[in-house]
Amino acid sequence: QVQLVESGGGLVQPGGSLRLSCAASGSIFRFAVLAWYRQAPGKQRELVATISKGGETAYASSVKGRFTISRDNAKNTMYLQMDSLKLEDAAIYYCNLDLGARVYWGQGTQVTVSS
Repeated sequence: QVQLVESGGGLVQPGGSLRLSCAASGSIFRFAVLAWYRQAPGKQRELVATISKGGETAYASSVKGRFTISRDNAKNTMYLQMDSLKLEDAAIYYCNLDLGARVYWGQGTQVTVSS
């Protein structure tokens, strides 16, 4: 069983930055495709960014150029560096670990963007 624990959320002003972390248990981290999703109140959960086993990244158009996803396989940790935050980035952010046959989710971390 894999457990994912997100951290780093909080309150930030528009234009500010936050760095989210997702720590995974177990030894399968480096074999997984990783992703960050987010869900704002009243909206569906949406994909924010992904990173492959080899480190290739992809981003939603709404965050491209502002967010950076990365992974440290030695630490079993994934990150999301969020810069130039906008009001519409406010949401609960979830990390996702995809092994193909199994998918795991973290419990989420709240990001609030407000002046």
